[in-house]
Amino acid sequence: MKRHIPNFFTSLNLFSGCIATVMAFHGNFFMVVVWVIIAAIFDFSDGFSARLLKAYSPMGKELDSLSDMVSFGVAPSVAVFTFLIKNLPLITQNELIQQYLPYMAFLLAIFSALRLAKFNVDKRQSEAFIGLNTPANALFWVSFCYGLTHNVHLTPTLMYIFLVAILVFSSLMVSEIPMFSLKVKSFKLKGNEYRYFLIVAVIVLVSVFKILGIAAGILLYITLAIIDSRNHQIQQAD
Repeated sequence: MKRHIPNFFTSLNLFSGCIATVMAFHGNFFMVVVWVIIAAIFDFSDGFSARLLKAYSPMGKELDSLSDMVSFGVAPSVAVFTFLIKNLPLITQNELIQQYLPYMAFLLAIFSALRLAKFNVDKRQSEAFIGLNTPANALFWVSFCYGLTHNVHLTPTLMYIFLVAILVFSSLMVSEIPMFSLKVKSFKLKGNEYRYFLIVAVIVLVSVFKILGIAAGILLYITLAIIDSRNHQIQQAD
């Protein structure tokens, strides 16, 4: 019985991702954020329960990736697609661009699939990540779409930045940049400085900026991961 518990959580992750995708098509960005967060909780729970119960299985690994593809690949891509459909008229009146450029959003889905496939065959990523993980990418985009829709005055410049960010984040997911995970071997401060700082900073950012603070927290995570990677390279060189 216990070997099915991780797969149960994985199935709930998939279910949450399906609902998030439906909400994204309707342009309900708040509920997209809610359901992607719920999916992320279930995604964490399946891995945690698998380690706790030692209930690993090849099927569970494949099911996890397929579920993540929906929750953290398709759902955020649809959210970005819907956002662009609604807001591209801010930067152009060209009907062809307005009609076809939103499909650029699905680069995020394509690179999420590449990222997940790479993760499954990359033996280096058992304790840390190589490249931006898909839950972090998804949380950035769904919270960013919500924040730009409700808390920020959209300008043409901001829309151009948004489009460039799609390319940047797509590249980050398949990059060779080492990025720490939130898994801890111990709760001691030493070795977990960046993790604890990130957790406290995200709490502060969300308290101040609400949902947009999640996107800011992901940007901080990427920055800290790059700094941490650079420090490790310097230490190894010495």
